[in-house]
Amino acid sequence: MRLCVLDVDSTLITAEVIELIAARAGTRELVAEITERAMRGELDFAASLRERVATLAGIPDSVFAEVRAEVEFTPGAPELIAGLQAEGWEVALVSGGFEEIVGSLAASVGITRFRANRLEVDDARLTGRTIGPVIDRAAKAATLREFAAEVGCALEDAVAIGDGANDLDMMGVAGLGIAWHAKPIVQEQADIALNGARLDEALPLILARG
Repeated sequence: MRLCVLDVDSTLITAEVIELIAARAGTRELVAEITERAMRGELDFAASLRERVATLAGIPDSVFAEVRAEVEFTPGAPELIAGLQAEGWEVALVSGGFEEIVGSLAASVGITRFRANRLEVDDARLTGRTIGPVIDRAAKAATLREFAAEVGCALEDAVAIGDGANDLDMMGVAGLGIAWHAKPIVQEQADIALNGARLDEALPLILARG
């Protein structure tokens, strides 16, 4: 069995979901600036997530459906997933974003394994807090290990694709780490850096590994 784990925001999809939610709170500019610094590896991810999520307090939970309708797959992402699945690969998602959006995205492309942060809701409004462990770079790497064990994939046969500094640990655990339009630190450390127009440019590179 082979396993490919993809990051979600700015990898599987073109946007950062937290920024789309923050737009409803009037804090998008602030959140985008913090997100950029976190993805460059300048800020601790968990601390930056708490700071960003705190700005979302009071937003109605109807925002999940609104944002899900707004997000777009990266060109070639569904084709990459379908191509891998056709070859018998297990494809999974792991995200520092939010399960409320990631779950729907996963279902739409036939993915059953995914992990992401969860936003706390009280009385149909976001509280400005998350529930459970934060999915940071260490948690992403641990998740890749867990998923690989579940499907019987040796770590050297696993592939990880991402764009931000919080993807570096899982890319290091996997046998092949692919950077997609990534921050400089990720491009430098990845096995392969792709900056093309379509994510399925990665498909022949992955399949060539056997």
